[in-house]
Amino acid sequence: MDQPEGFISKHEEKKVCKLQRSIYGVKQASRSWNIRFDEAVKNYGFSQNKDEPCVYKKNSGSGVVFLVLYVHDILMFGNDIGMLISVKQWLPKTFSMKDLGNASYILGIKIYRDRSRKLIGLSQSLYVDKVLGRFQMEHSKKGFLPVRHGIHLSKSMSPKPQKQ
Repeated sequence: MDQPEGFISKHEEKKVCKLQRSIYGVKQASRSWNIRFDEAVKNYGFSQNKDEPCVYKKNSGSGVVFLVLYVHDILMFGNDIGMLISVKQWLPKTFSMKDLGNASYILGIKIYRDRSRKLIGLSQSLYVDKVLGRFQMEHSKKGFLPVRHGIHLSKSMSPKPQKQ
């Protein structure tokens, strides 16, 4: 970072400033935030998913809490209310943040809940409508999927890689 105009010291015109931390909006800010978040949640007992580094998990007996990080948004879910409350109280003590309540949309995906039946559903219908609109196909005739209704797929049915 260059010295700002009006603050250049005499005989030190060639020196530059060293940033102590990233400024919001610059390229390094996201990385800085991600490193800080990673260290803090790991110190709190979360482990990072090796295949998806923005997903963190914390287990305690049969209880589990997940934190999913997307840029500077955090989606939290789990199966133990006590653990969720504990994490939810810890997060604002560690980071400057606000609780936006229950998620109804995340990354263009609508989240449906049926708490009585303990079900969660996800829908991308708005995204599909947006794509259809983009290609002027919103009035196209709908068709059926080339799969029979009622078929239950499993991992064992997927093709196996060929050995060489």
